[in-house]
Amino acid sequence: MDPVTRSLQNVTRRYFLAKCQAGIGGFALSSLLGGSARATEATSASDAMAPAKPHFPAKAKSVIYLHMTGSPPNLDLFDYKPELIKYNDQDCPAEFLEGREFAFTTGTPKLMGTPHKFRKVGKSGMWMSDALTHLEEVVDDLCFVHSMNTDQFNHAPAELLLFTGSPRLGRPSMGSWVTYGLGSENANLPGFVVLVSSGSNPAGGNSDWGSGFLPSVYQGVQCRSKGDPVLYLNNPAGMDKSMRRLTLDALHDLNELELERTGNPETETRISQYELAFRMQMAAPEAMDLGQETQSMLDAYGAKPGEPSFANNCLLARRLVERGVRFVQLFDWGWDFHGTGKGTGLGEGLVEKCATMDRPVTMLLKDLKQRGLLDETLVVWSGEFGRTPFREGRTAKSKILGRDHYPDVFTLWMAGGGVKPGYSYGASDELGFKVAEDKVHIHDLQATIMHCLGMNHERLTYHFAGRDFRLTDVHGNVVHDLLT
Repeated sequence: MDPVTRSLQNVTRRYFLAKCQAGIGGFALSSLLGGSARATEATSASDAMAPAKPHFPAKAKSVIYLHMTGSPPNLDLFDYKPELIKYNDQDCPAEFLEGREFAFTTGTPKLMGTPHKFRKVGKSGMWMSDALTHLEEVVDDLCFVHSMNTDQFNHAPAELLLFTGSPRLGRPSMGSWVTYGLGSENANLPGFVVLVSSGSNPAGGNSDWGSGFLPSVYQGVQCRSKGDPVLYLNNPAGMDKSMRRLTLDALHDLNELELERTGNPETETRISQYELAFRMQMAAPEAMDLGQETQSMLDAYGAKPGEPSFANNCLLARRLVERGVRFVQLFDWGWDFHGTGKGTGLGEGLVEKCATMDRPVTMLLKDLKQRGLLDETLVVWSGEFGRTPFREGRTAKSKILGRDHYPDVFTLWMAGGGVKPGYSYGASDELGFKVAEDKVHIHDLQATIMHCLGMNHERLTYHFAGRDFRLTDVHGNVVHDLLT
């Protein structure tokens, strides 16, 4: 094969069209290149994470998403159902089961009222379970949604729907859409950081924070709360900073040659990521160093430097957003309350699990508020679906109480960043089987989060595979009643 032919084969279609743009025809070609509808357009990968103006004035600058992996039992925490308690241990009415499929329950299960006591707390008079002992201190800052609804009843597809807008693999995650639209306010840290407290990835895996078909510069960076915050962040033995700089400069030159030859945008992304990694060597260790916090602050969170925990990650989340990180996503494992394992029952098991979450989340909200950050930081707390008002089938005759997966209705709460404090929206029916008023679908939640950040979810799109995609797919409406 002659050199000219070989060279032409290595030129991508995108590169050819980009180089041939001219006049009106050029504008038409540009719109077909897998382009974007970013809030403020980035001109290259090198400025892809530069701060961008939102579509309209935003209430929130950043998001902390607290995901309780496995899905907490809303009927035992926030959604008080005295009628369900009244009919405890009676057969579930057939009308609620007919034509339905459940993850682990067959036949006619028994209704199950909560074993926990509920009380009204705060000036807002919100119902809260005795499994929670600290969250009532900040309940008047919380905005509850008791009418959440999803399409999925298994963990992985439900998490994917929540975080990517689709139950199938391959779509960009919410944090990726946010950083694609708005960039980051700190050039030395990732715009999108992920903290997993258990050491085990959630059911949706890395796709919960993947960039999908967006440029990979927008994917979440998973950090650790023990050891180096990012693997290979420190230089190996025998290599100092100056040698690392020389190495990166040489690599940069080689990648520039490859970019010029092929026009592959991922090559430009790679150049940008190498440079970010170099800058992170200085910034990330400082940002992730809990040893810089006072002992009183560590104690308030229940955090212990060097010991991975959800408490550590809540404190790290505050440190990251105050340094300009746009989206921080926390995963806390252990909320899959089927009642099929030791210590996982809805009685003492739920109390024990709540004890690891309740205190650090309460302190996170107090800390953000004290520092003037809560008004510009949207905090979201949720699972991926709800829990049945009846006993999980496999443990029907067990002393350990558990609930099955349930997509029809569940509760989440938000705080700060443009949502109403001390507010309750929507409701489930008397037994907790379905939404009774003001249904909020997952896509509605996504649209509302985007709105708080100043982005129109219908305009934030990316052209891929012949059509424009967005986080909310072809659904979703902003729930304006939740907003200040």
